[in-house]
Amino acid sequence: MTDSPFRGVIPPVVIPLTEKRQLDLEALERSINRMIDAGVDGLFFLGSSGEVAFLTDAQRYHVLQEAVAMVHGRVPVLAGIIDMETLRVVDQAKRASGYGVDALVATAPFYALGGPKEVERHFRAIREHTDLPLFAYDLPVCVHTKLDPTMLVRLGKDGVLQGVKDSSGDDVSFRWLLLENEDAGHPLQLLTGHEVCVDGAYLAGADGAVPGLANLDPASYVEQWRAAQAGDWERVRDIQNHLARLMFVTREVKATVGFGAGVGAFKTALWQMGVFNTNQMREPVCALEGEDVDHIVTVLKQAGLMDADAPTRESTWSACPVFGCSK
Repeated sequence: MTDSPFRGVIPPVVIPLTEKRQLDLEALERSINRMIDAGVDGLFFLGSSGEVAFLTDAQRYHVLQEAVAMVHGRVPVLAGIIDMETLRVVDQAKRASGYGVDALVATAPFYALGGPKEVERHFRAIREHTDLPLFAYDLPVCVHTKLDPTMLVRLGKDGVLQGVKDSSGDDVSFRWLLLENEDAGHPLQLLTGHEVCVDGAYLAGADGAVPGLANLDPASYVEQWRAAQAGDWERVRDIQNHLARLMFVTREVKATVGFGAGVGAFKTALWQMGVFNTNQMREPVCALEGEDVDHIVTVLKQAGLMDADAPTRESTWSACPVFGCSK
């Protein structure tokens, strides 16, 4: 499947909000255009970096409607159809298809956890209700199920799945998946969700990357992918070292953990870089403030994404306007 359109750098798009936590269309279009202008190969909406777990159905569809219009066919659009059980995922798939997306991305079911048989049936049931390419999203930290490489390749050979976004952090399992996929004739496009170990995934044969950090520095990820395609592994490594240091924006965040520290740091960086107008988060997550913002600005300046003498932008909104998070 080397001619597949789903390869290369496909950032999971971080969604900007206004001060009142509404979708910021101006900033979203600016961010989308910035990544496309940098040469990305696709865009993934409604993933973890897009705060999909915090969105109502209406908010999800609003994001897709606006995103597809803004992308306007320039790159493929992948849409997350993530929900806790199969029929809700099928409903998400039908709705997303109506907005003109190019592929769908689904996790295993969660909350009512099943075994391997139920997980496999889940993906086969989704396939029965859509003709769009379907990617399995391996995200055990959130859905508490690790997808088995042999099962994934079997679903690829049967035409149920066309690819996998691996965000498991399990490099051994991903390596086995790469090997089994190759032995089967490469039925799946295999994309790593890593930010800091993309070089190793490319060396092992991954078809691309879906790194949230590419929202900040898409040009470097694009250059890295092209260097890998050219076999310039020294350049691939050098770029990865730069990106690994840039990922320090998510380290040493003291106010919170989880999405607040990860996506919160990405939003704060994009705000400080002038791409976003705020670093506001979805309820009930608080926006980063104070020393956390200062830390992120320091990392951005060291990485060359902000001028050394650029001032730190100050917020004019409450980080938690409803709940008033305590310090």
